Amino acid sequence: MAKTFFPKMFIMVPASNPHPPNTEYKVSIGEEAWGGDQHPVLKVQMVYEGEIAGRRSPSYPFGSDDFQRVMTAANKLLAKIDDSEIEFI
Repeated sequence: MAKTFFPKMFIMVPASNPHPPNTEYKVSIGEEAWGGDQHPVLKVQMVYEGEIAGRRSPSYPFGSDDFQRVMTAANKLLAKIDDSEIEFI
C-alpha cells in the first residue's frame, strides 16, 4: 500500500484503559494525498506498541479524559502552524 499521509509535526498522547498497554494516539498535522493532490490535514491515528494501526479509527473510552487530551494536543499543533516555518503546498 502506498503511503498517503506525510506528517510535518505530531504529538503522541498516551491512551487510557481499557486500551492495551503501550497504546497511544498520534495527533499530527501534515499533508495527505486525495485524488492525486496533497492537502493539509489534522489527523489522529491509533498507535499500538509503536506501530500505526492503518485503518483503525481512534476511540476514546468513556470515563477517561483521552478525548480532551487529544483535542488539547490538536490545538497545540494548530497554534504552532501560525508560529512555524512549515509550508503547505
